[in-house]
Amino acid sequence: MSEPVVTQKFPYALELEAGKYWWCACGRSANQPFCDGSHKGSEFTPIAFELTETTKVWLCGCRHSGNTPFCDGSHKKLPD
Repeated sequence: MSEPVVTQKFPYALELEAGKYWWCACGRSANQPFCDGSHKGSEFTPIAFELTETTKVWLCGCRHSGNTPFCDGSHKKLPD
C-alpha cells in the first residue's frame, strides 16, 4: 500500500455548517482537506462524515490520524 501525501503537519481548523463532507484520504486533492476526486486510480477512498449543526472541527492534515478524518495529534510523531 502506498503512503498518502502529508499536506501539512497540523490540523485544518474549520467551522463547518451542517451537512455531509468527504475528507481527502490520499492527500492529492487541490481542495484540501476535502476530496476532489484525485484519488481515482489509487487504493485510497475519501472518508465521509456528517455534521448535524455548525461545528468547529480539526481535520487531519498529515493523513496518519487513528481517528480520521479528525486530528488525533499523530502529526507530532512524524519525522521532520
